[in-house]
Amino acid sequence: HRSLPASSKEVDLERNVLQSLDSVPLLAIRRFSARSLRFMDAYRKGLNGKQAAWASKKYRGHRVLPETIMRDLTDAGLVDNTC
Repeated sequence: HRSLPASSKEVDLERNVLQSLDSVPLLAIRRFSARSLRFMDAYRKGLNGKQAAWASKKYRGHRVLPETIMRDLTDAGLVDNTC
């Protein structure tokens, strides 16, 4: 989108956005969407950024994280049990 001419007209902006979206492969959009859903689910379950990244990578074939995620994090040494 940076290579497209700058404009403040709504018609030009809409055209630029559509051109930019058309240049991204649908598979890349779907993969980003699935990864985003896993991160949102991780944060919803109380994970921090490091834990969310680990869980997103480990469970990349899943849309959401399993209910056993906290046990899995403990087993992986990513949960501080000193509290």
